[in-house]
Amino acid sequence: MTLMKSLAGATAALALMAGVATAEPAVIFDLGGKFDKSFNEAAFGGAEKWAKETGGTYKELEMQDEAQREQALRRLAESGANPIVTTGFAMSDPITKVAPDFPNTKFVTIDGWVDPATNPNVLSIGFSEHEGSYLVGMLAAQASKTGTVGFIGGMDIPLIRNFACGYAQGAKAVNPDIKFISAMTGTTPAAWNDPVKGAELAKAQKAQGADVIYAAAGGTGIGVLQAAADEGILSIGVDSNQNHLHPGKVLTSMMKRVDVAVFNAFTAGEALDTKPQTLGLKEDGVGYALDDNNAALITPEMKAAVDAAAAKIISGELKVHDYRTDNTCPAATF
Repeated sequence: MTLMKSLAGATAALALMAGVATAEPAVIFDLGGKFDKSFNEAAFGGAEKWAKETGGTYKELEMQDEAQREQALRRLAESGANPIVTTGFAMSDPITKVAPDFPNTKFVTIDGWVDPATNPNVLSIGFSEHEGSYLVGMLAAQASKTGTVGFIGGMDIPLIRNFACGYAQGAKAVNPDIKFISAMTGTTPAAWNDPVKGAELAKAQKAQGADVIYAAAGGTGIGVLQAAADEGILSIGVDSNQNHLHPGKVLTSMMKRVDVAVFNAFTAGEALDTKPQTLGLKEDGVGYALDDNNAALITPEMKAAVDAAAAKIISGELKVHDYRTDNTCPAATF
C-alpha cells in the first residue's frame, strides 16, 4: 500500500513529521503508477529489495498529475527524507528548483539531468538504452519470419528514440534488408499510460507485416504485449522483465536496471556520491531477459550471437550509436 495516494493526503501525513529529520529515503514514482509492470515497477522493486535486506523503511509517492511534481519534492524534503529518488526525465526541472533550498538533502533523478555544477546535491542517473536495445534488436531480426520488425514508443522524446535507434541498429546488424517500422504513442506524459492506444498501434504494425514488436512505452506497452499475443506475433518487453506476462509470446525484455539504481541510492543514504552516472552493459545497467518463459524462443545460436555482440560492446570493439548525441540514427529515420 502506498504511503501517499495523492498530494492532498501526503500533505497531512508529512505535516505530522515537519521538522523531524527521519533520514528515511524516499522514492517518487512517475505517472503511470508503481505497478505499471515496467519502469516505475522496477524502481519499486529496488526500494523493496533495500527494505527487505536492511529492515529499513522508506517513503513513497505516486504522481497523480504534472502539477504535483515540485510540491511533492518540497514536502518530502521538509519531512527529512534523504535521499529522495525520482523517476522520469520530467522531474529534472522541479529538482533544479527545489534542491538549492535543501542543500543537506540528496536528490536523485533517474533518466533526467541536473547540472552538478549548480546543484551539487543532485545525482543524475542515465542508462545506455541503445546498447540493450541493440541486443534485443538482434534477437528480433533472428526471430522474425516476415523480415519486418516494429517499435512502439511512449512519449516522443530523444530518450525513447534512443531505444528505437539501438533496436534498429541491432536488427540490421543481423539482416541489413530487414524492414523497420516505428510509432510513438503521443507527445505528452499521457503517452506512458494508454494501453488501448498501444494495442491499436501494435495491430496496425502487424497489418504492415511486423511479427516482432518492441514496446518502450511504460504502461502503454502492456497493451502492445497483449495485442501481440492476441494477434499471434511476438513482442519485446522493456525495463522490467515482462516475459511472464505472456509466457511463450514475449521474445525477451530489454532490462533497464532502474531497480539497481534505486537500491544503490537508498543504500548510500546521506553519503550518496552525486557524480553523474551512466549505466550500460559494462555496468550491468541494461541487458536482455532469459528465463523459463521465453527459453523456447531463444535458440542457442541466437543467444551465442547476442552474447558475442554484448562482449564486443563492453570491450569497446563495437560502438552502438547513441541517438541523443546528434538526434540522428544510422539505421532508421524517425
